[in-house]
Amino acid sequence: MNNKKIPYATKEKVEEIAAKWPTPFYLYDEKGIRDNAAAVREAFSWNPGFREYFAVKATPNPYILDIFKDYDFGCDCSSLSELVMAKSVGFDGRHIMFSSNDTPAEEYAYAAKLGAVINLDDITHIPFLEEILGGQFPETMSLRYNPGGVFRMSNGIMDNPGDSKYGFTKQQLFEGIRILKEKGVKHFGLHAFLASNTVTNEYYPMLAGQLFELALQIHRTFDVHIAFINLSGGVGVAYSPYDTPNDIREIGKGVKEVYDAILKPNGMGDAAIYCEMGRFMLAPYGALITKAVHEKHIYKEYIGVDACAANLMRPAMYGSYHHITVLGKEEALRDHMYDITGSLCENNDKFAVDRLLPKIDMGDYLFIHDTGAHGYSMGYNYNGRLRSAELLLQTDGSVKEIRRAETLKDYFATFENTPYYEKMMDEIN
Repeated sequence: MNNKKIPYATKEKVEEIAAKWPTPFYLYDEKGIRDNAAAVREAFSWNPGFREYFAVKATPNPYILDIFKDYDFGCDCSSLSELVMAKSVGFDGRHIMFSSNDTPAEEYAYAAKLGAVINLDDITHIPFLEEILGGQFPETMSLRYNPGGVFRMSNGIMDNPGDSKYGFTKQQLFEGIRILKEKGVKHFGLHAFLASNTVTNEYYPMLAGQLFELALQIHRTFDVHIAFINLSGGVGVAYSPYDTPNDIREIGKGVKEVYDAILKPNGMGDAAIYCEMGRFMLAPYGALITKAVHEKHIYKEYIGVDACAANLMRPAMYGSYHHITVLGKEEALRDHMYDITGSLCENNDKFAVDRLLPKIDMGDYLFIHDTGAHGYSMGYNYNGRLRSAELLLQTDGSVKEIRRAETLKDYFATFENTPYYEKMMDEIN
């Protein structure tokens, strides 16, 4: 194994936690989060303006965002609720990047009110935003670039930007820069997201090289200041124990090499490097903890757990692999083949299919790895299932509840102006 999956909580610790917060629940590792944040800062310390804008969509929890404040990180927001959360945690406009698409007018207005850096997704958003702002653009604006076609690296095609709904074409980008300069914008940022969850140290340096060349071309064509290059996200994690994780220090070194080769010699060495990583920042430092509650022996062997796809939809939606540790049986032989299933009335509600694991007994706790990003945040209420609690394993070993579990009262709250609400409340009280 290149990437041995070791739980950051023992069976005994989880039993202690579950006595207070019943499973299922999300458990985040504060030490891991902090160590990783420090490594990211170190990897890009060569760039004085560097900032990671954590992708709030990955794990929208104010306690998590508050940790990142200690590292001078910011928030990448894509909706009104994420903007409100970032503001409430104490992030100022310089530390908020608003990268959205099909954006409602009120969201642009609120982002402008906060002084957030607005990252435009389409050329038609320029007149749309101009009307919202009363014709007065901020001095700094960012534009999202989509080169089209497919994005290739040495190990093949990584993604298909030409099939993506996001960003300006190159021709639109140049026209957008021209228009915004005429309207008084003085500082520009470039942004691109060309591939998702890349497990290779090549991605950021290759993307950076393309954006740096583009920035140089824009600078020479329009004589405008390129204030920052936003590499966005796309740096992934090794979900499988047989994959080699990314090395953020090697990635930072690779970006520096192309920065020094392209921007510095052309008088653009003041451009800041921004990132908007979500998955890399948090996925390995969150786990879904669930308990085996049923077993079924028909044409296959099934273990039913008390979590379901409403708690973690990635395996059901994408067929994604998440490693599973049966706590207390870490060294046991993986000689039983199971499907690990949830309770939804959907046959794809499975956390693992034909997975070799140790023999699972009822009451065993399963630690589902790498769910700290796009896990809880993608939860939903199908079948009336309720969202779980989120807990933080703090650096001193104590546990803090950072979001309580939903209740039936929460689920029925949106019926409060109907004649059924009081009857529902009577049933659950």
